[in-house]
Amino acid sequence: MSGAAENVPAGDGTLGGTVNSVVAAARAWIADDPDAETRAELQAIVDEAVAGSAAAEAELHARFDSRLAFGTAGLRGELAAGPNRMNRVLVAQAAAGLAAFLMERASAGTTPSVVIGYDGRKNSGVFATDTAELMAGAGVRAVLLPRLLPTPVLAFAVRHLRASAGVMVTASHNPARDNGYKVYLGDADDGSQIVPPSDAQIAAHIERIAQGRVTDLPRSHAYEIADESVVAAYVAATASLAGTLPSPNAATEPLKVVYTAMHGVGWQTARSVFDAAGLPVPVSVPQQQEPDPDFPTVAFPNPEEPGALDLAFALASDTRADLVVANDPDADRLAIGIPDPTAGGYRRLSGNEVGMLLGWDAAEHAHQTGTAGALAASIVSSPALKAVADAYGLGFAETLTGFKWVSRVPELLFGYEEALGYLVNPKTVRDKDGISAATAMISLAVRLHADGRTIADRLDEFVARFGAYASDQISIRVTDLDRIGRIMAALRAQSPTEVAGVTVERIDDLSAGSPGLPPSDVLRILLADGSRVMVRPSGTEPKLKIYIDAFDDSGADAASRRAVAHASIAALGEGMRALTDAV
Repeated sequence: MSGAAENVPAGDGTLGGTVNSVVAAARAWIADDPDAETRAELQAIVDEAVAGSAAAEAELHARFDSRLAFGTAGLRGELAAGPNRMNRVLVAQAAAGLAAFLMERASAGTTPSVVIGYDGRKNSGVFATDTAELMAGAGVRAVLLPRLLPTPVLAFAVRHLRASAGVMVTASHNPARDNGYKVYLGDADDGSQIVPPSDAQIAAHIERIAQGRVTDLPRSHAYEIADESVVAAYVAATASLAGTLPSPNAATEPLKVVYTAMHGVGWQTARSVFDAAGLPVPVSVPQQQEPDPDFPTVAFPNPEEPGALDLAFALASDTRADLVVANDPDADRLAIGIPDPTAGGYRRLSGNEVGMLLGWDAAEHAHQTGTAGALAASIVSSPALKAVADAYGLGFAETLTGFKWVSRVPELLFGYEEALGYLVNPKTVRDKDGISAATAMISLAVRLHADGRTIADRLDEFVARFGAYASDQISIRVTDLDRIGRIMAALRAQSPTEVAGVTVERIDDLSAGSPGLPPSDVLRILLADGSRVMVRPSGTEPKLKIYIDAFDDSGADAASRRAVAHASIAALGEGMRALTDAV
């Protein structure tokens, strides 16, 4: 749709050129939109703008002056009409653009293929079906998963079905009003998410198609629907991660686990995996067990957010659970809670704590089986995993944030990032997977439980062996996006020589790239006491993120080591706030 300006008659005939142009673009959109709901809501805004509403005019400009950019994270945005929102028009353009990309890069005489999945968010099934029809219409073999399923099942299916690409319709843990479109590539990419230059090549096709009308794009109902064997294969592969479990001890109560799906699609698949693995079946939080696109019991459907695990912790208290397991709505992230009287009953482990434990377990398994390979973490995750890799003679890789990078580490055994993402089964899924990570964590808890130990004990054992690693994150939310650029520029132009009284040894500016890392707008501040501060703009929200890591191995016990590390974290946080407040 070109959205070219045209004269728009108003009741008083006083509409200016800018209003004429944006109203014309909106009317062109309405004529091309296959969705009655978004047509109607956009028409109401157009009518208000024509009647002279400044608010309606501003809303049209917000929707039509730019469009959602397609990048390595695909598309994600609020559901509504217009090119800067998620809707059937934008999804059709993305599907047709991806189809053109797949046809362009297919070998002569071959037919590319795509497998498509969707979660329980509003319009996910509609967007997935549109994608299947448009892919089939473009000559791509399209396979739609049989029902709403977790993102990891789609990531698994790309490799399992040897597809050229995969599309998952999900906005993961975003607010209820959002949806998204995540793209994976098969073949040489082996089922990982897209990275440059593929993102730009797909985006160029989408931009070209957006100049025309989506109603002119060929559609076909000749797409396939995968049978349940794909889900069964994922369940079997994931259940195998539990390994050999200890025999039940009649004198010991079985491990008690509470699970929440966070109103998402994780429960049915997760339960099937736990059953197949012989793990204890968790007690599920009933209010959050079934998919609900409105996420009625949480302010924000992200297990990292304060209050998101309140219902799970309450059920854990009632059932005296040993472990709390939470997936986000599309089940690619995992949160773990453990009993902690000092926290009022239970506390959520940080992403770094879970990453340390899973990484240590992976290293132990590699040692026992004589397996070589590498551990990996994003650059903003704790340095603790490198200490584990070094201790076991394994390789270690730092990557940019995002599993599109973590998953591509050669000979990967385990990878994670602190935002509750873990890749424990790289041979079958090349993305974070909250269900496989839950399987690994429950298996670890069962083995510890059989020896009379807990996850808290294991964390103490980690500190005793590797030292205390403490981490914190500061998010500086802004209303003026330019302020983020000013802060980054000031830190580069006037590099701090100390933070909270600790001398700065080196600042790595990753904007020009570094050995093993593509360019990224990140500053890494290394301090004389071994602490580290990472500063980067958020890729999805209007805020600056500061990641702080500290280490201590001077104390005689875990508690004293942690106390020193956490005191360092608190001081460094105050120091960084002072530096950024001054800009």
